[in-house]
Amino acid sequence: MVVARDYKSFTEVRDGLKGTIGFVPTMGALHEGHLSLIRRAREENDHVIVSIFVNPTQFLEGEDLDKYPRREEADRKICELAGVDLLYMPTTDQIYEEDELCIGAPKIRGYILEGAKRPGHFDGMLQVVMKLLNLSRADRAYFGKKDAQQLALIEQMVRNYFMKTEIVPCEIVRDADGLALSSRNLYLSDEERRRALSLSRALKKAGKLIQGGERKSEVIRSVMTGVLEPEVTKMEYVAIVNRKFQPLEEVVPGETIILVAAWVGKTRLIDNLWV
Repeated sequence: MVVARDYKSFTEVRDGLKGTIGFVPTMGALHEGHLSLIRRAREENDHVIVSIFVNPTQFLEGEDLDKYPRREEADRKICELAGVDLLYMPTTDQIYEEDELCIGAPKIRGYILEGAKRPGHFDGMLQVVMKLLNLSRADRAYFGKKDAQQLALIEQMVRNYFMKTEIVPCEIVRDADGLALSSRNLYLSDEERRRALSLSRALKKAGKLIQGGERKSEVIRSVMTGVLEPEVTKMEYVAIVNRKFQPLEEVVPGETIILVAAWVGKTRLIDNLWV
């Protein structure tokens, strides 16, 4: 595995990789969810590139940029053991100039749900993903379904800008207790982790209701809220939308995503269920 920290050394190695390229962009603090993406990229491509970059433009003022988990040595070892060919770990000045061109999230889908709670977040996310896709020149890039709105906007960006990389959605990976894997889970105390399980419990309850024939979004949302409110510090939203992130009055199997965002202590968590 080659580790590159600057554009020149990265492109020199990238230019020497022949065959298909699978790319997994991350912000580090790698866990089994990231590994599932890397493994799939390894299975489906001749070479695998991983990037680790805590992107400052997608953090809002007062968010956890400074304390976001950083585990450089552990992450390098994980990538090496997983068969990554090229690991890109740039500094901020390798990615951004002082006076940057910018792209913006769409004015509707980019400013609802996560975009409403974190205005500007998706602008920064799309900006860095476009840069990394252009740098990697990957045939395929792998993203988890847990960040469902992010995934949808990246797919739209690739489509709208006629980019050649195929975006590959990958299933959510959960711990044995049901908690969706996230680097921010490291913030949770034991008690907070117990309470955080209410997110996956609420989604599981929604799934059972739908399997039982319930279709009304209002009923499903009410039941989920009853599971969440006793446990979370602050509930931000429970949303039932189609694949275009338009609200649904009734669940349509095969076309629906149920999303939840809530605070447990000082940690903001998201989770979802694709129906």
